[in-house]
Amino acid sequence: ELFVQYLATYSYKHGRGKEKNALTYSDLSHTAEECETFQFLADILPKKILASKYLKMLEKEKRDGEAGEDDEEEEEEEEDENAAVDEDVGS
Repeated sequence: ELFVQYLATYSYKHGRGKEKNALTYSDLSHTAEECETFQFLADILPKKILASKYLKMLEKEKRDGEAGEDDEEEEEEEEDENAAVDEDVGS
């Protein structure tokens, strides 16, 4: 209870709460991101983003992931070829 009260008070004082006379989610997420004491809450209180921005991020991660997988497959094929060459040389 005291922790939640401290988080709310700190966020209100250091955010835009005084201007609006209200505590907003953005005040809480900003506090979690900027204040070292509340850094562990950053995953729980992420900044709000638009759904379209999130979908673009997912698409980019998917493209990057596919490119990374292609690279890994090429590396594995090269390793297999090198192993085959080593076996032939060792015979």
